[in-house]
Formats: sequence, C-alpha cells, structure tokens
Amino acid sequence: MRPAPVVLVSGPENVLAERAIGMLRDFLRSEDPSLEVSDLEADGYRRGELLTLASPSLFGEPRLIRVSGVEKSSDDFLLDALEYLPATAESTTLVLRHRGGMRGKKLLDAIRAGGGDAIEIVCAELKKDAEKQDFAAAEFRAAGRRIAPAALRALVAAFSDDLGELSAACRQLLADAPGDIDERTVAKYYGGRVETTAFAVADAAIAGRQGEALIALRQALESGSDPVPMVGAFAVKIRTMAKVYGARGSSAQLASSLGLAPWQVDRARRDLVGWEDAGLARVIEALAATDAAVKGAERDPVFALERLVVLIADRGR
Repeated sequence: MRPAPVVLVSGPENVLAERAIGMLRDFLRSEDPSLEVSDLEADGYRRGELLTLASPSLFGEPRLIRVSGVEKSSDDFLLDALEYLPATAESTTLVLRHRGGMRGKKLLDAIRAGGGDAIEIVCAELKKDAEKQDFAAAEFRAAGRRIAPAALRALVAAFSDDLGELSAACRQLLADAPGDIDERTVAKYYGGRVETTAFAVADAAIAGRQGEALIALRQALESGSDPVPMVGAFAVKIRTMAKVYGARGSSAQLASSLGLAPWQVDRARRDLVGWEDAGLARVIEALAATDAAVKGAERDPVFALERLVVLIADRGR
C-alpha cells in the first residue's frame, strides 16, 4: 500500500479494507498533521460534492476524501468520479471503497487503467484457516510479540467465522496478556469459546478421548453450533490425515506437494499415531454418510454426529 491521488479499496473483506484505509489515513496524517478528512456515501451522492471537497482550501491543507458504498453508486457520483480521474486535485487523496459487483464497472476499469495516478488494494475474503492464521500471526508479529503455533490454531478455531472478532481477540490478548502467548493464555481468555468449537471436538475424537469429545460435542450443539459445519471440520482434519498417511519426506516437501502448510503436515502426523489405513477408509465413508444425515437424510442429526465421534475416537475400528 502507498499513497496515490486515487486509491481503490476493493473486495468483500471489510476488516482488511478498514485496516488499509486506516493505515493510509495515519500515514498521511504523519506526513502533515493538518490533514483534512471528509467522508461521502456514493449511493446518496449529489453532483458537485466531490469537486467541492477536493477544491483547494485557503491554507492549502492536504485532503483525504473517503467514499463508501461505491458498489451502489448513484449516477451522479459515477459521472463526477469519471470526470475527476483525468484531473485529480493536488494534495488530495481520494479513497473509493467498492465491495464487489458490477455497479461502477466503467469507473473501476478507468482506475485500473490509470497507471501511476491510481492504485488498487484488493481485500479478498479470507476463507481458509491457513489464511486466517497468517492474518492473526501478522497481528502479533507487527506488535513484536510471539504466539505459539498451538495457541494460534486454538485462537483461529474459536473465531474462524468472523475476521472482525478474530482481530478484536488478537488486540485484547496483545493489550491484556503479558509476554508470549501460549495455549494456556488463549484458554484463560477464550476457554469457553475454544472448548465448544468443532475443531476442539474433532481433536479430542481423533486423539481417542471419546468421553471428552462427546461432552465437547454436546456443549457445542447447546451453544448453537450447526451440525453441518461441524461435519465439515471433521472432514478437513480426516482428509488431511489421509493425504499425509504413508507419505514420506520432510514437512516442507510434503507441504509443497500436497498443498498444505508444514505445520498441517506435522499435526496430521501426530494425529495419525495409532491409525491404520482401513480405519481411515471406514471413517471417510462414515463422514459421507454423516454429512448426508445432518442435511436431512436421517431424522436425528445429533445421533449421527455422536455415532461419528465414537467411530473416530475408536480410530475407525
């Protein structure tokens, strides 16, 4: 990211977009504390507002104009923005937030073809756990703090559904917990949340702790967890184990060939202790049956999940 006369912040991930826009504002303000910040909403925009805000002030303060909702722009905004692009105002940074869709395509195309006068910051949705772990790890790294890999996995598992909540959890740990962050620290602050996640249930079952896994499963369901994504969590871990089973080579080599992160290979190898290929095959078949069961093929999805947990805890025997 760098300052430019026009900055397009595109993509659906609001947390990343807000972070990028905030960093840009802070940089511009550090360059000149007299920075004047203005906000516009593209959907309720009226002709001339952009040019009025961008016009030079009496004292020549730099300007930052933030425009939200460009994906639902009014026609007036699109006309003014297209007229503004070829002749941007001096000492003015225009930030356009577009979450996605075809509205404003002509404007987006013009910005993307604008050479050095415009840049685009893409804020794509973080869908994979590995991406969310990279995000959280970067939060701690930027603060000069360390978080243990197991603690990082537990934290992401607890807040995997909402990047905003994950970011807030990272900030809370950084503000309130001294020193390096380990599993005990995460459990202290978010124990209830961590203990009822699908991945915690899966971890207990895969380790053969049947009673613990069944209790965690019931806690998760009572706290509102949906059976469908819970089956998905089991599937992610079992399929990773199946990929790694019998494979030889270093973690880095296997990670590259299997499309995994090295820590995922290491974790799968630990999880595979005591498993045999026949047991893995039976569990994979049971996963498919349970997936169908929780989507309506059986009357009792909870019983189907419990049956799966017992089978996994018994390593498919």
